[in-house]
Amino acid sequence: MRSETYDREEHPVVEESVFTLAEAAEKAPKLEGVPTGIEGLDDLFFFATLKRGKPVKQLLGGIPRYGVFNITGIADTGKSLMVEQYAVHQAGRGERVAFLTVESPAAFVAAGMKARAQAMGVPEEAVDENIVLIDVASHRVLREDIVSLLNTLAYTIRTYKVKHTVIDSVTGLYEAREMLARSVVRQVFNFLKKWYQTGLLVSQKRSGHEQITAEAAGGYAVAHIVDGTFVLSKETIDSQYKERLYGLPLGEIVRLFRIDGCRLSGHDTRTHLLEITDLGLVRIGPTLAELRQRRSGKTS
Repeated sequence: MRSETYDREEHPVVEESVFTLAEAAEKAPKLEGVPTGIEGLDDLFFFATLKRGKPVKQLLGGIPRYGVFNITGIADTGKSLMVEQYAVHQAGRGERVAFLTVESPAAFVAAGMKARAQAMGVPEEAVDENIVLIDVASHRVLREDIVSLLNTLAYTIRTYKVKHTVIDSVTGLYEAREMLARSVVRQVFNFLKKWYQTGLLVSQKRSGHEQITAEAAGGYAVAHIVDGTFVLSKETIDSQYKERLYGLPLGEIVRLFRIDGCRLSGHDTRTHLLEITDLGLVRIGPTLAELRQRRSGKTS
């Protein structure tokens, strides 16, 4: 076999990047679930444990801690409601959240958070104390200079002892610069991992991508890098079949939810109904298969 010599100054060997699996596992955090405050979501993640020598599925009780997740969908599918609900729930548990407001100035987001807290029964002082807003929408340098953004986030994490980071939306950090999407998302992902954050990144989809997939403007860049993706979608009741399936009249809107991969734990792969309650809260409903069974039982 022909040997080749490389210039090690120009192409160094990075020995510190090489681990045995056992060495790497020693540094890995314990797998545990973070309750989300979103009805129906916490039961969709699981792990396998051995009982009497056989693998048994056990619920994780939330999303994996230190996971970084992409929440993607077209407009009006419940993405911002979902991440705000998550942030308010963590605040109610006494854990601090950094919430980066990229689409709307912080004052308007704060008003929505207050309303969400009331609907969830979380004391106002809990959200006042434990949610720290970073107003990216009002500061161009934070939107266009990723290093300034991450330095500001690092300052926030250190100062307030933050455990969770929400960005609504990460797409706003590379709008009109979609060629930079992978670079921006990779830097954000690596940063959140380094600081041991549990992260939710809202990703906007183009309205032309209404199927319940991760495809979107920049969506592939996000989905390929993060630990998992939640896909939110909606469709119009425009046929008698959909009328029978969903139990809704023609012209109504139904929302759907699916977990499109999670590399940190097992997860439910089915498509579920997603409901927005009268109080403006998101909850995950039955699967489409369960819905069909219920409807067929009613009509038989």
